[in-house]
Amino acid sequence: MTVLFGRRARLRWLHLIIGGALLMPYFLVGSVIVGSFSGETHVFSSPATQLTAYLIALPMAAVTGVFPLVRPLSVAAARALCDVRAGLLADGPARTRQAKVRTAGWFTLHLALGGVVSGLTLALTPYAVAVALSPLFAADWRFRALRLPESLDGPWFLVLAPVAGVAMLVAMAGCVAAAGALLAGRAPALLGPTPEDRLAAAERRAARLAVRNRLARELHDSVGHALSAVTLQAGAARRVLDSDAASDVAFVREALAAIEETTRRTVGELDSVLGLLRQDEDRPGEQDGPEGQSGPAGPCLDALGGLLARCGVPVSYETQGDVGAVGETVSREAFRIVQEGLSNALRHGLAGTPVELRLLVQDEELEILMENALPERPSVVRPGGGRGLRGMAERAVLLGGRTGAGPHEDGVWRLSARLPLTSPGTPGRATTGKRTSGKGER
Repeated sequence: MTVLFGRRARLRWLHLIIGGALLMPYFLVGSVIVGSFSGETHVFSSPATQLTAYLIALPMAAVTGVFPLVRPLSVAAARALCDVRAGLLADGPARTRQAKVRTAGWFTLHLALGGVVSGLTLALTPYAVAVALSPLFAADWRFRALRLPESLDGPWFLVLAPVAGVAMLVAMAGCVAAAGALLAGRAPALLGPTPEDRLAAAERRAARLAVRNRLARELHDSVGHALSAVTLQAGAARRVLDSDAASDVAFVREALAAIEETTRRTVGELDSVLGLLRQDEDRPGEQDGPEGQSGPAGPCLDALGGLLARCGVPVSYETQGDVGAVGETVSREAFRIVQEGLSNALRHGLAGTPVELRLLVQDEELEILMENALPERPSVVRPGGGRGLRGMAERAVLLGGRTGAGPHEDGVWRLSARLPLTSPGTPGRATTGKRTSGKGER
């Protein structure tokens, strides 16, 4: 009995009744058409005219089903009332021809079965109840109201009438359950995603993953570098205080000032990155990143001087070419690559030795070269680390460039990155100005 009268059966019954209600406007139009040709004033005067109006209504319903918004409405109803798993149905309006044809087929099937079930429910339910209760009424009224033949008048009818009424209700419930199961079974085929829908869903997932990867890179590079620098500077300040040398108070003050500046700048960058998680459609992102997704603006190469001054390790810095003419997107990603390279030098490089950094702009390309000495015993890699090099490679690839990093026989770690200035991922083309050269140490 659960199959016929359980919660799922009742919901599917309701879904079919809704289909019958949606069929009514088309059925009324069909009845007007039938009446104009047959001359009958009432479409319910005969089963033939009802069937003709019904058959005229279905093609009109099919035409309505090709509208794009029919599919999301049908999918919502099927998920809520037909007990169809959400993953089997498509999301969004039907845009392609194949999706529209499938939706029209579903809409027509829903209204066709709904019309039959609705008519059956409205006509058979009161009749079955009247048959079941007919022994309680007089014989004349019983046979006149129910239109039963007089041959059924007898004592045995009074016994079988309640059973017949209940049997009609059970048979109707079985028909409704079968129609609901048929509709639910066809839902994945008619409302399921087409190959175009699957491709669009894959593109949306890739776009969301690109945003997540960009957030992870920004957090890793900015916060990771800041924590490394702050840890080094705080440790140096503590060792100086332990030495109890009054002449080193200036060094401690400078270290504390560097910690304060680094944390203040990092908090600003962190707020910029986390702003992506708080934005909505009414407040779009600040700037499109290399992935084509909204992203935080972030520091560029013009802020490189402050980074080198507060990074916690001596840096020998050299430029060649017009670095100031590098486009904003390339400049932002180049800054992050340099920042991550300095973080790696802080964590794994030989303490006290300078890092050599060179930026070269030539042949429509920005080249970054960074070298730092390695200790005799390599540092232990912390758990969860190892994402910095991959993040730098991802940044370069998104701009159409490439990176390379690793130890060399001369005992140094060498990082190189080449970023095209006119890559497809940049918003505009950057031009290199007159080449100049300069040296400076920080």
